[in-house]
Amino acid sequence: MTTFDWHGGAISRATVVDATYKNTQNVRRFLTGQCGPDFKFDRDLMAWIRSGAAHTIGDIADEWQRRRG
Repeated sequence: MTTFDWHGGAISRATVVDATYKNTQNVRRFLTGQCGPDFKFDRDLMAWIRSGAAHTIGDIADEWQRRRG
């Protein structure tokens, strides 16, 4: 099984967040591009990401925007 390179891999909204997920500058850049310059990780969002449910990076962007609603 090949693991995704969270530091340098090409991220898209369809990129699957799995057990190898890392909160890297690459991820932050992508999510800032999706959510705007105010994007930031907080404890609640990180807990949601790590909840064990299946997510994509697009789901994270959508959830962040929903929480800022």
